[in-house]
Amino acid sequence: MSKRAVFLDLAPLDQGDLDFSALRDAFETFDCYEQTPAQDIVERLRGAQVAIVNKVALSDETLSACPDLKLILVAATGVNNIDLAAARRLGITVCNCQAYGTPTVAQHTLALLLALATRLPNYQAAVAQGRWQQSGQFCLLDYPIVELAGKKLGLLGHGELGSAVARLAEAFGMQVLVGNLPGRPTRPERLGLDELLPQVDALTLHCPLTEQTRDLIGERELRMMKPGAFLINAARGGLVNEQALADALRTGHLGGAATDVLTSEPPQDNNPLLATDIPRLIVTPHSAWGSREARQRIVEQMAENAAAFFAGTPLRQVG
Repeated sequence: MSKRAVFLDLAPLDQGDLDFSALRDAFETFDCYEQTPAQDIVERLRGAQVAIVNKVALSDETLSACPDLKLILVAATGVNNIDLAAARRLGITVCNCQAYGTPTVAQHTLALLLALATRLPNYQAAVAQGRWQQSGQFCLLDYPIVELAGKKLGLLGHGELGSAVARLAEAFGMQVLVGNLPGRPTRPERLGLDELLPQVDALTLHCPLTEQTRDLIGERELRMMKPGAFLINAARGGLVNEQALADALRTGHLGGAATDVLTSEPPQDNNPLLATDIPRLIVTPHSAWGSREARQRIVEQMAENAAAFFAGTPLRQVG
């Protein structure tokens, strides 16, 4: 089999700081494009046996127009941009990357929680505004600081990532409680939402977005959370009802919230969480995964996936 690969959207992955030698060496020909408009996909994949994509959509129509295609390497974990049914019908193997960003996302999750608990954005802004310089004493303590030691952290999603967050939280002296997820088998050591939410001081989300988990945290669930509790979402935007979260922050019920994800990305101007009057909210631009180390692991995993496929033993196959 010829080994020509085409990377259709390199830009979301590479900032000019990655080593692609192992991936290049997996193929006889390796072509890269920063971005690929939809109308150019078929032409760029003409004669290629391997398509490499991050977020470029490969539909049934597109895949059917690429008869030489045998393998799709996804430079991410999510494969919702691939028509998996069409790929199966056409005999195209799809392989993704997995657990490449666990340390990076876990530390980002804790960074967001720490920023909320210490009121870091507020104090940073206060210094920038000259308020500390005008203080009549050595310190400025205008914003209540929460000590995490002894507090309860609720986790929704306790796979590799959730477990990593749990270990970091325990290092800060937190007690970790794990909740049952809708659509998953009930486990006796895990709590239902109605039992979990009223007792946790912070809730972090680490679960996939499915029909069962969409709007997992909405108006009802936010009301059930303790006054002053924190909510952290570094998973998927659709897990939290954004309007309900904005309202809960405006009323002062929550102590704060932080999210690395929104329902539409890049976000639209009318997203409820981009309003400028929402207090105690931190929004980061889906950057939790993006350390150089994590992105390099993606490259290495794709090289492994390609080698395994050509050896007849596909690795990290999905669909």
